[in-house]
Amino acid sequence: MATILTILPEGFEELEAVAPIDLWRRAGFSVTVAALGSRKMVTGKNGITLQADRLMGAVGPNTVYDLLFLPGGPGVAHLRESPEVREMVGQQVALGGWIAAICAAPLVLKDAGLLAGRRYTAHPSAQTELTDIIATESVVVDGKIITSRGAGTAVEFALKAIALLGSSDLAAEVALSICAESAS
Repeated sequence: MATILTILPEGFEELEAVAPIDLWRRAGFSVTVAALGSRKMVTGKNGITLQADRLMGAVGPNTVYDLLFLPGGPGVAHLRESPEVREMVGQQVALGGWIAAICAAPLVLKDAGLLAGRRYTAHPSAQTELTDIIATESVVVDGKIITSRGAGTAVEFALKAIALLGSSDLAAEVALSICAESAS
């Protein structure tokens, strides 16, 4: 069973966080939602409040996850400012784990120096800083980095992660359960 750490900052894009969390849990993955800040209750861009499992500060520095997930939205500014997030991204890379970022969250990966020479996509609003966005693909995988364009691609993004961390059969099973096309 894959383990996933999702980091929620204030102002996260709700669909980009909830759809992957939901689908990964349907796949049987262990998803920990960590609030970036001092409260477990985190409010997204559209006023929807989610309760995290724990605070980011309570995530052990040596805790290993198969995947680190960064949702997009205006909250990406908080992700970019956070020393905890920078440390977690660095640790994930050092341990050879997967990193998934959607919408503007690939900016965090740019800040960490992870996108140079890689294929990636992101929301068009990030194009001034991410000049090599592949705008023709909804989800791009390069090495152990998964990127996606935005809320409209969240289901495809989540299914791709299921296929990579679990299996294509598991992704197809989850896709069938929600009447979606499977990501291979």
